[in-house]
Amino acid sequence: MAIGPRGEGRPANVIGAAVMVARIATGEIEERMREPLGKVQSGLAGAKARAANVSKEERSAVARKAAAARWG
Repeated sequence: MAIGPRGEGRPANVIGAAVMVARIATGEIEERMREPLGKVQSGLAGAKARAANVSKEERSAVARKAAAARWG
């Protein structure tokens, strides 16, 4: 979720949110994004490690099994 220059979230009302978006677009204020949680970073690292260790045939078999479970 985006946070404002003083750490506040975006305004809940429509007009306040529109004003904040306009200020961001004109460069009056700079929008910062929060750092991803540790779980997200861990999941991305695990996905990279799995991709490096699993062969193309194994990935294909896993994808086939997932498609069968989803659509079968």
